[in-house]
Amino acid sequence: MTMFDLVIRNGRVATASDVFGADIGIRDGRIVQIGEGLGPGAEEIDAARRLVLPGGIDSHVHLSQNSGDGIVMADDFESGTLSALYGGNTCVMPFCLQTKGQSLRDALAAYHALAEGNCFTDVSFHMIISDPSPNVLGQELPALVADGYSSFKVFMTYEGLRLNDAEIIRTMDVARHTGAKVMVHCENEDAIRYLIGLHEEAGNVSPLAHATTRPVAVEREATHRALSLAEIVDVPVVIVHVSNGAAIDEIRSARMRGRAVVAETCPQYLMLTADDLNGMDWEGAKFVCSPPPRDRKEQEACWTGIQTGVFDLFSSDHCPFRYNDPTGKLNPQGRKSFRHVPNGIPGVETRLPILFSEGVMKGRIDLQRFVAVTSTNHAKAYGLTRKGSIAVGMDADIAIWDPEIRRVIRHADLHDGADYSPYEGLELRGWPVSVILGGKVMLKDGVLLGSRGDGRYQKRPV
Repeated sequence: MTMFDLVIRNGRVATASDVFGADIGIRDGRIVQIGEGLGPGAEEIDAARRLVLPGGIDSHVHLSQNSGDGIVMADDFESGTLSALYGGNTCVMPFCLQTKGQSLRDALAAYHALAEGNCFTDVSFHMIISDPSPNVLGQELPALVADGYSSFKVFMTYEGLRLNDAEIIRTMDVARHTGAKVMVHCENEDAIRYLIGLHEEAGNVSPLAHATTRPVAVEREATHRALSLAEIVDVPVVIVHVSNGAAIDEIRSARMRGRAVVAETCPQYLMLTADDLNGMDWEGAKFVCSPPPRDRKEQEACWTGIQTGVFDLFSSDHCPFRYNDPTGKLNPQGRKSFRHVPNGIPGVETRLPILFSEGVMKGRIDLQRFVAVTSTNHAKAYGLTRKGSIAVGMDADIAIWDPEIRRVIRHADLHDGADYSPYEGLELRGWPVSVILGGKVMLKDGVLLGSRGDGRYQKRPV
């Protein structure tokens, strides 16, 4: 008689606090026993010489998101979650965008329809608040938070999306009263528009100008302002995709004042620089994202932030567009000016392997820190109470890694809908080879066994 649906044997298990050898017994989609010499399972995986980690949680991805007239995001829920799965992830958190004049419930209904039956990983949505009307803030948003949509994002940049300080304060106040998490994209749009004007007057419209019109000071000032507004309202805040040491200093300073701040960085701020935007023949458009990549000094500041605990979260900010495509980076206007190149780069599949290879295998961080910033802290920050760790009672969301695989990133080997990787040619050591989602083996030794629709939506009560 089998005791378990699945047993993972002989692996080296890692959590955010411990590393130990053990077998894992799974039944009905949950971890029910951890120990040595477990009884038989209906299915078994031998994880000898491999690492058994919590499935990755990428809490900052963009899928099937409206990106403007004639612009099409490269990933829908099917391709985006398949790519995430192959990268060792078991849950992703994309953004449901409210357009001006749209009710949040209508936006969510449409977004759920895109996701339903199409996911290879579990998903949970953040909301983007672009129109904080009295009805939205007074009725819709509090009711939706109570329904399990317990996080939302505001922008300080991008015309059509950005909120002014008064709108941000009022939106933050909803978070204070409901217990929701408010995420902030910190860049000063007025300063950016001033610099864009100077660049255009000088005829400087190549992709590199995207970086020089969004300098560090633009992000630092907005970070300081977002933290100050959160302090005025007295609400915790999440500062997303931090790219540089000056913004890190603002976060440290706020924490020294006793403020509750969750901070996030991304692979592009560890691996890319503004020089990548200076490629020949508009190749730099491949690397246009906001905030832009900085320089080697700021890369080191971000590594230090991961090592010292300033950063709680390491997310991909996967926002994919095809490069050589009239609906993507090289749309008719994008071929003429950086202003019309869609902002965002692909990276959901390479997020974990990059940090594992460049962080763990090169001795910058230990395995426990890797687990914390790629899974456990995401679950804690956003209320995924049964995810993010290997423990009895948790969802059986597990990634099995071969730490000795050497692999060169080639977009031809990836599974997203873009036509390039910003990390093309990067040689890595270590890669996830098998992935279990809710007790079901989705990937085994690189072979897809799961199906579209196996992923489920996750409500997150406050």
